[in-house]
Amino acid sequence: MRTTFKSTTTVERIPVVIHASDPITRAGAVSQLRQRPEVELVGETRGLEARTNGARAGEARPGEARGGVRTVAVVLADRLDETTMLRLRRLVRTDGLNAVLVTGVIREAELLQVIECGVGAILWRHEATDQRLLQAVVAAARGEGDLPSDLLGRLINQVGRLQRNAAQQPGGSPAGLAPREIDILRLVSEGMDTREIAGKLSYSERTVKNVLHGLTTRLQLRNRAHAVAYALREGYI
Repeated sequence: MRTTFKSTTTVERIPVVIHASDPITRAGAVSQLRQRPEVELVGETRGLEARTNGARAGEARPGEARGGVRTVAVVLADRLDETTMLRLRRLVRTDGLNAVLVTGVIREAELLQVIECGVGAILWRHEATDQRLLQAVVAAARGEGDLPSDLLGRLINQVGRLQRNAAQQPGGSPAGLAPREIDILRLVSEGMDTREIAGKLSYSERTVKNVLHGLTTRLQLRNRAHAVAYALREGYI
């Protein structure tokens, strides 16, 4: 069973830049995404040699939004070493890209580091079919989450430990969720995106985004996936 925060089909093509440690892995990801009408591979017309610090004239520049859709970096790595973590931080924090991580192994200590980098879409390498990879790219482009259910369970446990430790600090106290925050997080956990949640609850999309931003800031959570993990761990949803 998989817990996925999915997105609906996009209208704008999503610029995607692929990072892999070897040409065979890169070629496989390119082959999976090249024929998808939802995706535009950055630098494809020039041999996919464009780097994340800029593209040649006439090509998409990574990090720039097109019609509200941000460029997505797909990072493929067998395991998370220091080089991969530095790359993720640079792509997300410096270059301003949204990121999808495709990997074979994530150790316990690495999971929160990846979330802290701003990566909300993670895909196991052995499950990375073309449809699953596209789904993760779409989620990342919209700033939404896509996590395997086993990783979500591990994240829940880690968030629970962090919250308990925070509550034990001097002046610390458990932070609660308001009813509408719970309603929104419940729908996020069911796979709805911002537009669907707004329609379901008769809110504006801006209201949904503001509520999610407010609770993640207040509880010092990293993103929507982190917020859902917290709500599940604390029994709100």
